[in-house]
Amino acid sequence: MNLNYIVHIASVSGGVLYLIMIVLLVALAVIIERTWYLNKIINKGYEITSKVSELKTIDNKILTELVSSSDNIPQSKVLNIALKFPEVRSHDHLDRLLEEEILWQSPSIDKRLWILDSIVTLAPLLGLLGTIIGMFTAFSVLGAPGSAPLKVTGGVAEALVTTGAGLFVAIIGLVFYNGLNNWARLIIHQMETIKIMLVNRLERPCSKGDKELTDIGLSRSKTAEKERNANPLIKNPFPVKGEGEVVNG
Repeated sequence: MNLNYIVHIASVSGGVLYLIMIVLLVALAVIIERTWYLNKIINKGYEITSKVSELKTIDNKILTELVSSSDNIPQSKVLNIALKFPEVRSHDHLDRLLEEEILWQSPSIDKRLWILDSIVTLAPLLGLLGTIIGMFTAFSVLGAPGSAPLKVTGGVAEALVTTGAGLFVAIIGLVFYNGLNNWARLIIHQMETIKIMLVNRLERPCSKGDKELTDIGLSRSKTAEKERNANPLIKNPFPVKGEGEVVNG
């Protein structure tokens, strides 16, 4: 298949084959860029999660080291939230801040994947359109005087090349779209894992509200214990007087 034949097929399809070639170039550009980017951040994410999982506790010094060695990837931005809000003491508040950052970072992870999704649908349709245009050209030969059936058969075969080209582009786009989409899902899972590990391991003094709740709980426990000790009926509402005999009241 030489260049002249490709130009001939493109002319038979009414120029649709050129559009399919452009779509293929766009798909390859997205595939190369997203593969490089997602592969980089997913590997860095594995390094972060493995390091954090080995730690029993995390302080600001460890967080600073992790963030500085992570090349500003989405996972490190989730870590940076704990450094950005050092005044936050409540685990619930920290959890909400981390979840907010994950929502902010998610669009950058699956960015431009919609282009591949569109190409998977568009390429076969363009191929079908080119084939239909080629069919018109092939069957128009029948109306010409002295036309041979072989010309019609050859024209139909050439028209089907466009459909094959469209399906080829769609198959490539579908395979890489599913693979890259799976990578994006894994990266979001990494950020969720980092969030949980931070909440569970981050060393910070209790907030005032948490301390008040703890003090209230301890005070109520002590009061209940005193009441049980002062009133034997609360401590044991059914004291046993003798074998087989229960004292009421």
